[in-house]
Amino acid sequence: MSIRHFERLHAAAAGGINRRTFLGQVSCAAGATLLLPVIARSATLTADGPVAETSAGNILGVLAGGVHAFKGVPYGAPTSGRNRFMPPQKPNPWSGIRSATDWAGRAPQAAPSGGRRPELSGLSGAPDRLTESEDCLTVNIWTRGLKDGGKRPIMVWYHGGGFGYGSANTPRLDGGNLAALYDVVVVTVNQRLNILGHLHLADIGGEAFAQSGNAGTLDMVAALQWVKDNADRFGGDSGNVTVFGQSGGGGKVSTLLATPTSRGLFHRAIVMSGATIRLSTRERAGKLAEAVLKHLGLTRTQVGELQTMPFKQLIAAIGPARKMVGATPYPLFDRYDFGPVVDGKTLPTHPFDPSATDISADIPVLVGNVKDEMAIYLAPDDKVWDRVLSEDEMRARILPVAGAATDRVVELYRKLAPGTSPADRLISALTDSNFRIRSLALAERKAAQGRAPVWLYSFDWETPVFGGKLKAYHALDVPFVFNTIDVVGATDRGPVAHDLSRRMSATWAAFARSGKPDNPAIPHWPAYTLAGRSTMIFNRECSIASDYGGEARLLWKQIAAV
Repeated sequence: MSIRHFERLHAAAAGGINRRTFLGQVSCAAGATLLLPVIARSATLTADGPVAETSAGNILGVLAGGVHAFKGVPYGAPTSGRNRFMPPQKPNPWSGIRSATDWAGRAPQAAPSGGRRPELSGLSGAPDRLTESEDCLTVNIWTRGLKDGGKRPIMVWYHGGGFGYGSANTPRLDGGNLAALYDVVVVTVNQRLNILGHLHLADIGGEAFAQSGNAGTLDMVAALQWVKDNADRFGGDSGNVTVFGQSGGGGKVSTLLATPTSRGLFHRAIVMSGATIRLSTRERAGKLAEAVLKHLGLTRTQVGELQTMPFKQLIAAIGPARKMVGATPYPLFDRYDFGPVVDGKTLPTHPFDPSATDISADIPVLVGNVKDEMAIYLAPDDKVWDRVLSEDEMRARILPVAGAATDRVVELYRKLAPGTSPADRLISALTDSNFRIRSLALAERKAAQGRAPVWLYSFDWETPVFGGKLKAYHALDVPFVFNTIDVVGATDRGPVAHDLSRRMSATWAAFARSGKPDNPAIPHWPAYTLAGRSTMIFNRECSIASDYGGEARLLWKQIAAV
């Protein structure tokens, strides 16, 4: 904060502004009562932290390690009441200085299906404990410069959680290390999720609800528009924006690649363990909406009542609605009921079906997976966790996915990993069917399009925690990219893990800066082509493989009929 600006605040506080008004202008979070006495008593006029300008008002952040951090900054207005299911509105402007020193904006959550082993609760570090609220359109920003003309690359993160749950408000996703080490601006985004962001009412409620199925998609675009409008204030380059995300966040990035209104708002994309080939069709989304009304005892003429009922009541309708509608006919590729909808308007086509979307044909993409995604999902199964699963039990778990090709799948993974337990082979097979086949399809279709390069990777480093039972599990790579492995329980925090984190974070930042992942921390990484199929393996030593896992790729491609 400049001395001149601080003097104006001091003068205002000493003048005719009453205590309640001044508190509201200076801060709206915990700590407001501390800031006012400091200003009122201050003889030296020293500020408590950096102040940044935004298009809606000034914000107070924190300076640590040479990085300015601002949390819970609104990029949109509250989404409750008449704004529920509607396109996002710009944030309400404020006067004075608003505190941005604490997390804010945890969207209403739909609990993930399945259980979890209690002993694994600390893997991802401290969770977001904020109260769920429809005032959830917020961003968090980390930068080394404010209005300094720095033109830094901007990295915009969309969190995971399958469009149903999750948050950007966790230490694991702190962008401070990326900003400090690589001089990039990091922005993490909160948005509407699940039924509140993606209930397709257009075929029920008409034009008034025409974009309800993609309200959350429009939130993602609004966050990017906010970044463009405010980039120079945080020392960033609005002409060099990378979107990246993991799991459901990778699905969000995939969705943005197919969203016309996002065109020009980002210039590179990273899809981590969340490649999305197909999204919900308008027909299926419409059936789900009808099922929601039926479960809630409402008729088509009462659709407006959905905007006033408690959001927990709406979220509770998700499970029953899915049961009424039944399974998707494309189980290996369709994703995200109560996620983005191919409605012909906001989303004209699927992101990568039947081919790569033309909307982002010129956008370079980096895509990949961790080697053993399913280890964390199968951990609640004691027979898998203790590695006592029998061959017959493994086969029974593969059958619903592979169908008539089950025997071929069982034999292939026995051949590929001789001497390993049935549990380990089950993890490998279901990882390939549930995750890797989609990353490969994205890479193949993007490469076949031939307009911009695509790079493929596999994160193969296995964490030694819990005796190595989790292997290279889903989301293990996230703190490596953010260089935050010391605030999570996912690794041993040893020198090998730290070295790999350095290599990955440097590579992600290099891609954001230049549109190419090559940098001194890794070997040369060739783009993925249908002829070479180069894959970067992130492990103790980083290396390039050609057609990595090719036999499994061919088998699952046949099973998925793609």
